Amino acid sequence: MILGRRTFLSRLACAGGLAVVAPSLAGLAARGSGRRGEGVDPRSFVIEPYGPLVRSPDCPELEIAESLRCVRLSSGGVPSTVRDGFLVPNAFDGMAAFPMANGNVRLIRNHEMTDPPDSARPIGSPAYDAAGSGGTTSLEVRISGDGDGLNLELVDEFPSLAGTRVNCAGGPTPWGSWLSCEEVTDGRRDGFGKPHGYVFEVPVDATGPVDPVPLTAMGRFVHEAVAVDPETGIVYETEDAWYVPLVPNRPGAGLYRFIPREPGVLAAGGRLQMLAITGEPGYLTAREQTQGTVLPAHWVDIDDPDPEDAGRDPLAVFKQGLAKGGARFARLEGAFSGDGGIYVVSTNGGDATAGQVFHYRPVSADRGELTLVFESPSPEVLDSPDNIVVSPRGGLVMCEDGSGDQYVRALDREGRIVNLARAPLGPEGEGAGEFAGSCFTPEGRVLFFNQQGDRRAGGTVASATYAMWGPWGDGPV
Repeated sequence: MILGRRTFLSRLACAGGLAVVAPSLAGLAARGSGRRGEGVDPRSFVIEPYGPLVRSPDCPELEIAESLRCVRLSSGGVPSTVRDGFLVPNAFDGMAAFPMANGNVRLIRNHEMTDPPDSARPIGSPAYDAAGSGGTTSLEVRISGDGDGLNLELVDEFPSLAGTRVNCAGGPTPWGSWLSCEEVTDGRRDGFGKPHGYVFEVPVDATGPVDPVPLTAMGRFVHEAVAVDPETGIVYETEDAWYVPLVPNRPGAGLYRFIPREPGVLAAGGRLQMLAITGEPGYLTAREQTQGTVLPAHWVDIDDPDPEDAGRDPLAVFKQGLAKGGARFARLEGAFSGDGGIYVVSTNGGDATAGQVFHYRPVSADRGELTLVFESPSPEVLDSPDNIVVSPRGGLVMCEDGSGDQYVRALDREGRIVNLARAPLGPEGEGAGEFAGSCFTPEGRVLFFNQQGDRRAGGTVASATYAMWGPWGDGPV
């Protein structure tokens, strides 16, 4: 449920403290132990509660689970079908769904456009930077009927944030907005008119491009996703930076939290911190980990969240935290609030470099516990998870950003994989890119997701936003 900002603040004031709830995916720990690397049979992980993957009659470019239905709602790089004169930008990425007052669903969708400054054009006005072609679009979807008669209709789509750059993921807030994150730290030295690498807020009720205000206190780094703790208003942030052994400029990524000065009002500033493993400064989570091990964690302050040299050194914020003992991850991407804490995924973490799922649970204002709840033993099981969302029925839906065919997969609470959708590569190895943007309607009937397509204007591979539904109760999704 999305609360108004005032309602959120009043509930927060009455809250009795932090929830202490064990992660309900803790059963995954035993499932994965000793089943890594060569000799692992991927079929032993897969269940098919919704049937095997078959060609979708409505979206023949996809294979979907047999009992589900999938339709394409919107395409990128082409004129909008519902808004005259609007050329929908490509590079669909992170996304969230919100209830609207009229009963429809609002989608707010990122665009990870990477056009260089000499050719970039903003998708609307006002624009943060005239040389930024990224941003967000807002969609309105009408859902009618039920069961086999369910019908989805795109009612509107329009730009809601303009002039930003490489808007990758982000996350919804409990007070009714979307936080859109830039995945680069480019700036004036690179030919752009403004510094980039920030988080921007887009209200659900925006009817056009919002005033683009960078939330500088939340840090300038290679942002990926955010997740808001609804009990405290603290915002957790992931960083998409690589860990490569023995390569000095690839030391890893940090997990951050932003403690707002005024919960629900991020523009009022606050304190940025980075997670550290207690007693293990510089701890590396990316290799030789054991599922189910609970690591005690604390937080170290980032003294300068908006350093002047971030444009030259994208790791300028990370290095501050590392110097104080911060933990190192491998490409932290998706984040989502659930089970008394925050889930985050490491896209190429693990001994097989195929992905890890972590859960952080706060136990006090300054301390918490980090648990590895799943590690992919091979790319055939799970290949480079990216955007994630917790299912209303308890599973974890993950969009892949790996090599070869792309999948939307779910992880159930026994550590089993459910294949929901697959985008096969073409005969020449071409494809439409990664899946992204998984999110459910507020009541959980429909799952939305994107396929990215080209990331520059004029690209020939269109992005797509899909809606999928069916007998979810037959399985964990």
